[in-house]
Amino acid sequence: MAGTVVFDLDGTLADTSGDLIAAANACFQARGLGALLDPVRDALIAFHGGRAMLRAGYARLPADMLLPPGAEDEDYPRLLTHYGDAIAVHTRLYPGTEAALDRLAAAGRQLAVCTNKPAALAETLLRELGIRDRFAALIGADTLPVRKPDPRPYAAAVEASGGEVARSFLVGDTETDRKTAAAAGVRVALVAFGPEGEGLRRLAPEALLAHFDDLPPLAAEWLD
Repeated sequence: MAGTVVFDLDGTLADTSGDLIAAANACFQARGLGALLDPVRDALIAFHGGRAMLRAGYARLPADMLLPPGAEDEDYPRLLTHYGDAIAVHTRLYPGTEAALDRLAAAGRQLAVCTNKPAALAETLLRELGIRDRFAALIGADTLPVRKPDPRPYAAAVEASGGEVARSFLVGDTETDRKTAAAAGVRVALVAFGPEGEGLRRLAPEALLAHFDDLPPLAAEWLD
């Protein structure tokens, strides 16, 4: 067995921040609040999820402007609807993604996705990006009763792709991915081409990827 490589999705395989921010801003605009988030400056917030974007936007309102109780719970499903309706307008794969996936597959690696994006949205996005068929398994936020950093979604992704956790590792971009790998007892490679860049060194990952070209040789080092 040549081992399994498990990928996070948002901020790892693709820069999805523009479409995520647009969905959050649509919720704010529906309340007459304007576009509270900036697609460039707030890209990192986007990769922490829909609720994180909503909270960040609400926090920028004047102190005397009160939202109705339950605004976040009302806006979150609306955000998902907005996002699903325009999921791949600005989203792009990071440079070298497809070539790296091809090289990993050619080396016999099993490939899987483990994301905290709802599974149906993840399926749609990967199809829109033209890479869904590269992955033997996809585990989303709602596939199991738990999500990352709980290690069970990661283990499910590995097992569904036909691999073994002991011969696998995670590629991600956030502290959640770092914690997931630690909980699963595997190594993690964090990507330094996202919004946080070299700042991810603070999480002490086993590897930091400057470009996806570096991933296939790393897989050979860790899995062969």
